[in-house]
This record gives sequence, structure tokens and C-alpha cells, in this order.
Amino acid sequence: MPAVHHKLLLEEALQDSPQTRSLLSVFEEDAGTLTNYTNQLLQSMQRVFGAQNEMALATEQLSKQLLDYEKQNFALAKGDEEVINTLQHFAKSVEELNSLHVELASQIADKMVFPMVQFREKDLTEISTLKEIFGIASDEHEAAMVKYSRLPKKRENEKIKAEVVREVAYCRRKQHQAAMQYYCALNALQYRKRVAMLEPMLGYTHAQINFFKKGMELVSKKMDSFLSSVSSMNQSIESQLEVEAEVMRSSQRELLSVDDTVYMPDHDQVPVNRALIQKAGYLNIRNKTGLVTTAWDRLFFFTQGGNLMCQPRGAVAGGMVLDLDNSSVMAIECEDRRYCFQITSPNGKTSLILQAESKKEYEEWICTLNNISRQIYLTDNPEAVAIRLHQTALQAVTPITSFEKRAEGSPNPDRAKPGAVTSREPQKPPTTLEPEDLIVPGTPIQFDIVLPASEFLDQNRAGARRTNPFGETEEDDGASDTHDSLLQQVFAVRFLGSMAVRAGHTQDVIYEAMRQVLAARAIHNIFKTTESHLMVTSSCIRLIDPQTQVTKISFQLKDVTQFAAHQENSRLMGFVLQGSDWSDGGEDQPSFSVFVFESNTEGEKICYTINLGKEISEAKKDPEALVQLMKSMPLTNDGKFLLLESETGDEAEAAGPDEQESEA
Repeated sequence: MPAVHHKLLLEEALQDSPQTRSLLSVFEEDAGTLTNYTNQLLQSMQRVFGAQNEMALATEQLSKQLLDYEKQNFALAKGDEEVINTLQHFAKSVEELNSLHVELASQIADKMVFPMVQFREKDLTEISTLKEIFGIASDEHEAAMVKYSRLPKKRENEKIKAEVVREVAYCRRKQHQAAMQYYCALNALQYRKRVAMLEPMLGYTHAQINFFKKGMELVSKKMDSFLSSVSSMNQSIESQLEVEAEVMRSSQRELLSVDDTVYMPDHDQVPVNRALIQKAGYLNIRNKTGLVTTAWDRLFFFTQGGNLMCQPRGAVAGGMVLDLDNSSVMAIECEDRRYCFQITSPNGKTSLILQAESKKEYEEWICTLNNISRQIYLTDNPEAVAIRLHQTALQAVTPITSFEKRAEGSPNPDRAKPGAVTSREPQKPPTTLEPEDLIVPGTPIQFDIVLPASEFLDQNRAGARRTNPFGETEEDDGASDTHDSLLQQVFAVRFLGSMAVRAGHTQDVIYEAMRQVLAARAIHNIFKTTESHLMVTSSCIRLIDPQTQVTKISFQLKDVTQFAAHQENSRLMGFVLQGSDWSDGGEDQPSFSVFVFESNTEGEKICYTINLGKEISEAKKDPEALVQLMKSMPLTNDGKFLLLESETGDEAEAAGPDEQESEA
């Protein structure tokens, strides 16, 4: 007799994943089908028991019912072929003995009807009761997790938190015990249903043989070996059930002997793995239920390729929530909840706010989604690439304290050492610059621009004028370069970082600075950024605080030597700023710095505006060139350059047909 091929694993009862729930629904469907079939089969047996005068008709109905076992389409029917063949053989025997049946009320009641009634009242009723207990335990666990998720972060009460954690652990342990009992009963049912199908028919056939000695003299010779094989099959199934039951009891004892910290959230002892390219687990998702009201739902999320998937409980498969390619992930503060992070699509139109259960899950989710957004999963060995990128990012932000070590790591050590003699043989110029040629290893990175308090007070004193992000200024008698500027354009950006570089006239240095800034943020878990307004005029670039309208930092447009948008992530852009370095022997040496920003729109638009500002600045030196430039570009009513496309559709509609000014 083959063993049962499908069973519920007790090790997965604690996680309670949608995959386990989906498999559980298959077992429940099988149990429901078995219940319906058992009731039908029992009705047929009772008809045989009661219909003494219609015994022939009753046995014919029983034969048909036995043949219907094959047509029941059990969800877990694999391995029942021998049972089906045996029942078909019994059906044929019953049909042959149809003419010999007489009143067998007492024998049929003891050997055929009673085992089936006992199976229905004992085994199937137990399944129904355990299902209700498991449902109640699951609901209590969900309620406890909701209470735990609502624990405040700012005003944290250790006593209340400890009580809620104990409640979650108690409910989780209760659900775990109920789930394992329910799983054991469903697994055992796969064996008991076979015994329940075979044992009544075996007793019924023996009753017929004993009652009709003369009639069975010929028939018994054909059926002795068959009945012996059925008895052996029945004993084999029962022995398998005993072995499986002992294994399940042993597994249950072993799984319940773990420490209570297994049931407690936010008690992870395993270190964070930052090189993952796949992740799955429960997260709370923030959904809008009205104009100003929100609700949090606990769902099972997992990654598949470059997509974030979600699978509700009871669903056979998951559905795609968001395409993660080139998306951005950052930690946020949301409704006084812990471990919240936000995923934003590349175009900025779609965003999700999620909450992890623990700090480890929170950090692993952010790192995994960042790895997927880089499309590492498309490589031949994504795990190795993720580990290598993680190590490279560590090296990119690890400072080098020795000049000799830096020279050793340089592709041209002789050039790095003072007074070194170079070879006289001509060498071919390199086609691509190495990172050491662009940025000195160990260069510090500035992640935020903080306005000093003294400068903030100076800009807000009486008589000072704030910059309006929409290109307008307050009335003031003093002259201002923004007031006289022919170009004023504002973009919503987030400052990511800046660092000193070696070269200032190649776009490769901007791309390398972007890589090191993003790598440093990922390594040091710096995901939080502040939105600012980047104003581009024909003379300067200003970074403005959108709330106070105070200029954080200003750059002269003539000092910008290079600017470029990221080749893959169109929302990233940066520019190179040239300055003066007086530290080397008192001589004015040029120094370069790269500033990296993330825009709500395409970075190419900002680059286009900067390029236009430099053209206007150069054209101002030649009146004829300025006239030609103004003729070639559309202007607004007040004589400023009109850019072709608006940044947002809502602003364009609100401005009217004559006031739709925005960046190209």
C-alpha cells in the first residue's frame, strides 16, 4: 500500500504563511468532500440494513455508490488507486451476490453500518471542532497583532508594551498549538478515510459469506485471496497511521519545547542580511479609507523577480503590487508607528507605505528592495553580485588613512608618489578613467545641508527679502540678480550628498559620485531626505527651504563646469562646482565638488534649464547674440524665457493659458 503523498508540515504551523493556508484549504476541501461522500455511502448502507424486502435494489444502489468513489475528484486523491480498484472489485462482487441477499439486519448493523457511523461521528466531527478552535485562535492572534502594531513609538510605555508582547506570545502559542492539532487530525484523516472505506465493506462481505454458506462455496474460492489482500492492506494503512502519528507527536513536542522568544516579535537574534535579492513575510500596508482617514492591513508580501507581490490569506496565488525596477526606498515617520518605510515608483506617481514587524525585518526589507531596484536579479549569479556590490559599497565609504596605501591601490602608483620617475616609453591613454582618477578613496561625504543659525537670522532680519519659489519677489528698492534674471525655474528636489572630486570636466565623475553617495546611504542606513526647492536662474543656482523660503546655499552658474542626469534612474542628477584651493603653497589651485540630487521629475529637465541659463549668461556679453537667443525662444509677458513643458499638470491648469511656465 503506497504511503500518503500529501500532508501538512507541522514545522510551518508557526509561520502561518499564505502558502500553508492555501494547502490547508485543499485539505479542508478534501475533508468536506469526504464528509459528503461518507454521508452518501452511509445512507446506502442504512438502506441495505433497513430495506429487507428491497435488498436487491439496495445492493444495486450500493454497487453504484462504490463506483462513484472514483468520480469524487478528491483534491488529495493521489495514492488512492488501489483503494479505487478495490472498491470497484467490491462493486462487482456485490452485483454478483445481488440475487443471494436476504435479511442480514444484525450482521450488517454490527459489521458495516456501525464502523461508518463511528467514523462520521468521531473523526469527521473532530475535524469540524478543531477547525472552529483554530479559527478562534487565529482571530485572537490577529487582534493581538493589531494591538501590538498600534504601540506608539514616541510615548512608549514599557509596562503596556510588555503586557501586549505577552499577549501576542500567548495568542501565538495558542494558535500554534491549535494549528498543529488541526494539522495532525487532517493528516490522520487521509489514513482513516481509507480504513473507513475498506473496513465496512470487508465486514459486509464476511457477513454474506457466513450467512450464505452454500451460496458462497463457489464464490469464496475466488474471493479468499482478494479478501486476504484487503485485510493486509487495511493493517498496512493502520500501521502507517501509527508510525505517522508517533512522528507527528514527536515533532509537536520538539516544536513546543522552544524558548518563548520565538513567539515574541522584535526579538530576532540573527544578524541582518543586506545582500538578499528575495524577501517574503507579513507587512502592514497603509490604505486610504477616505479623504483624511487611513487604515492598516496586515498582508503577506513577497518579491518575485523585479516585482513586489501581495497574497491575501485564502488566495491561491499572489498579485503584483508594484514594479520595483529603478524605484526608491526610504525610511519614513508615519502615524507614530515604528519600522515604517516608503516605496516610490520611478515616475513618482505611485508610492506605498509599509510597516515591518521588527527592526531586522525592517532593515532587510529596505536593503532587499534596494538590491532589486538595481536589477541585480537579471544577472547570472544574483546572490554573488549582491554580496560583491555590498562589499564594493563598503570599500567606497571606508576611509584610507595612509597616503602610501592610496598610492598602492592606484592604477598608476608612480604618479601618486612625489618625485617618482615615469617611464620614457609612450603609453596609450586609457579609454576609461578609473574611480581613483575621479575621486580620492576615502573622501568624506556630506549628506545634508544645514543652514547655520546666524545665517538664518541674517536672512530673516527686517529689510531682508525672501526668495519666492515661483519666480516672484517681494517689492524692494534694492537691486537683485533674481529680479533682473531672464530665467527663473524651480524644481522640487531632495539633496542626497556632495563630495570633493579630482576632475571637473567629465560626466563620469558625476556618475561615480552618484554611485558612492547612494552606496554610502545604503551602508549607513541613511534613507531619510528633506525636500527642497532648486531655483535655476541665468546667473546662479539656489537651494531654498520650501517652508521658510530661506536660501540654504547658492552657486554661481559660471562655476558649474559639468551637469548630467543618471543614465538609468532618470530622477537622479548632479553637477560639478569649481572652486579655489589655497592650501598648496599659497597658489590658487582649482578644486571641484559634485552635488547629487533626486528630483520629482526627470533630471534631464533640470540639466536643460541649467544649460539654458549658461547660454543666457554667455549671450548677455554680446547684445546681438542675446537678441538672437530671445528671438529663438518663447518669452512670457514680463520678458522671461518660457520653458516648453510644465512640471505638474495641476499647476498648468491652474495657471491658465497665458501663465503655463515650467521646465522643459
